[in-house]
Amino acid sequence: MPFTIDSARGIFPNTLAADAVPATIARFTQLSAEDQLALIWFAYLEMGKAITIAAPGAASMQFAEGTLNDIKKMSFQEQSQVMCDLANRADTPVGRTYATWSANIKLGFWYQLGQWMEQGMVAPIPEGYQLSANASAVLQSIRNLDSGEQITVLRNSVVDMGFDPKKLDGYKRVAEPVVPPTDIAKRVSVSIKGVSSSTVLNYMNYLNANDFDALIELFAADGALQPPFQRPIVGKEAVLRFFREECQNLKLLPEQGVSEPADDNYTQVKVTGKVQTPWFGAGVGMNMAWRFLLNPEGKIYFVAIDLLASPLELLNLAR
Repeated sequence: MPFTIDSARGIFPNTLAADAVPATIARFTQLSAEDQLALIWFAYLEMGKAITIAAPGAASMQFAEGTLNDIKKMSFQEQSQVMCDLANRADTPVGRTYATWSANIKLGFWYQLGQWMEQGMVAPIPEGYQLSANASAVLQSIRNLDSGEQITVLRNSVVDMGFDPKKLDGYKRVAEPVVPPTDIAKRVSVSIKGVSSSTVLNYMNYLNANDFDALIELFAADGALQPPFQRPIVGKEAVLRFFREECQNLKLLPEQGVSEPADDNYTQVKVTGKVQTPWFGAGVGMNMAWRFLLNPEGKIYFVAIDLLASPLELLNLAR
């Protein structure tokens, strides 16, 4: 076999991903729990001035409602402790519950806490609280990122909080119900300058339509998907779970691409464009690249999704 998943990750090596994002996240995780929470709060307030954050849907919130109501009844000191425990990834009942939630539920949880903090119903950051020098430096790093990079940093920071799910025995993953696919008559097909592959075009169209059952059939049985700044997810079952939990109601706006032959009748395709998420809508278009490796049967053996370093990278289709 000419490719392995590891070797496939090297296609289109000149693609410049936004490496400032994982670097900033790594610095964030080294901060104290108190500084992490304060930084999230300050960044939330700053971002709110420039970006309209959409309220989470009822489907996301119903799974966090019980935990949120329990926190709402606590004293400010107890509320602060719960949030610090989550940042410290402590083994607590709330931390274990949080560990089972999908990313969207976790985002909804923190969104609601932020709303309640503004309303005075949840313990606020103490008046006059001063970030440490390290936290101030991380906050400045976040300010220097573009909006798509900022939301990726903050998203990944809260998603990784809570008890380590790998240490939970036999837990059940909790995610919102999968939304029905868009009616075929209402779907709008994309066009990509330089790309005619039906597999790549259908990948974009099916994802935009939330048609995950059709989407997964584009993958080879041993196919893999690499989300931004993560290890590849291998196998159709795992990839389908990722689509259902992480990719509902995305809007992919591919612009241009290039298709090239690879070894042993494989084909590599790179597409650049933007993605809008339901959390930020049309207000934030994240600059993305998709690097596909198609097997001789035209199935997706590998696709990497890259958050690009700058808008200029949308024009970079070099091998």
